Order: sequence, then C-alpha cells, then structure tokens
Amino acid sequence: MTTTAATPTLERWFAYMDSDDPDRVLNMISPDFVMSVQFSRGAGQSAEFIGDRDGLVAYLEQREKSTLVHHIDVGATVGEHELVLGRTTRAGTFEASFNASAQLDADGNVRRLLIARTPEVAFDR
Repeated sequence: MTTTAATPTLERWFAYMDSDDPDRVLNMISPDFVMSVQFSRGAGQSAEFIGDRDGLVAYLEQREKSTLVHHIDVGATVGEHELVLGRTTRAGTFEASFNASAQLDADGNVRRLLIARTPEVAFDR
C-alpha cells in the first residue's frame, strides 16, 4: 500500500522532470530560489548540483531527458513544505531511491529545494 499525502508541487515537478520538456520546472521557482541536489551513482561516486536559477539550468543541461521515471511512494505537506520519499526507475527497473524537500513561497513557487538520491538504499516492502 502506498500512503501519500497531497504533494502537488513536487508531483508536478517530477512529472515535468520525467517529460520531454523538463525545463518547465524553471517556471515553478521563486526569484530567490536556492537548491542542492546530492546525486549518487553508488559505490561512493557522487556529485552535488547547487545554486540558484543558473544552477538549476546547469543541472537540467547535463541531465538525461525522458529516461528515468520518478515514483513518489510517500509524501507529506506541512505548512509551506512538501516532503517526499520515492524511487526512480529506468525501463521499469529500480535505479535509485530519493528524498525531496521543497519550501514554497506565498505564491506556491519553489523557494528552496533539497534532493538526495542513491542506488545504494532501496525502501523495499
């Protein structure tokens, strides 16, 4: 059973990221946006993508498009914060687990974004 509270912003964010046009997430961020994406390929191989809008643009430019699918397994919204735990798959096969936390501004735009992913830990049932 999957238990997920409504996390509409992060659900839309990952739907855009999984699409042929992930740049649409640029329309979801606030003017004072700041992010950190901790990206592990496993076996201690990792990279951090940080910054503001320009950092997000750089992240999008290096990323594979329409290859991974994000599945949100558990989510919660607490005030202006959305938090999710999920997994990515490639061609239906597990690739990695991820956590994402977003702080939204008064207009519902993403103000802060922290994402961590690793293939080393699977939240199997």
